[in-house]
Amino acid sequence: MSRKIARESAYKLIFEFLFSKKPNQRTFEIMSSIDLAELDKKYMTQVYTGVIKNYDKLISVIEELSEGFPLERIFKPDLAALLLALYEMYYMDDIPLSVSIAEAVELVKRYSTDKSNQYVNGVLSTVYKRLSAKEENSEAN
Repeated sequence: MSRKIARESAYKLIFEFLFSKKPNQRTFEIMSSIDLAELDKKYMTQVYTGVIKNYDKLISVIEELSEGFPLERIFKPDLAALLLALYEMYYMDDIPLSVSIAEAVELVKRYSTDKSNQYVNGVLSTVYKRLSAKEENSEAN
């Protein structure tokens, strides 16, 4: 349960980042003060700083997969969930891809529109297929 809270905290931090494009140390300190296991605090920090560090690359993946749908039109709660899940999928091998997708879908079900979960699931499923195919190809070689 603690990981779920840590993920939601990271999601909220990423959501805030989308408006200013700057990390907010004060908000980070508040979120870090939540009673979490040390491992979950480390996860939250890694995801938040990782999304910021890799923002341009992650955004380019979203733009590529959102053909005909400009970045400015993507709801910020959906964008935050996509950034979080994509970071996990590309940079955190210890989290199964399906878990990243399921958790992102749950976040947008809670914080966004009724149709957001379909959009987020569609984008992340495409990434899942790409990463799975890449993994299969590297195992075959």
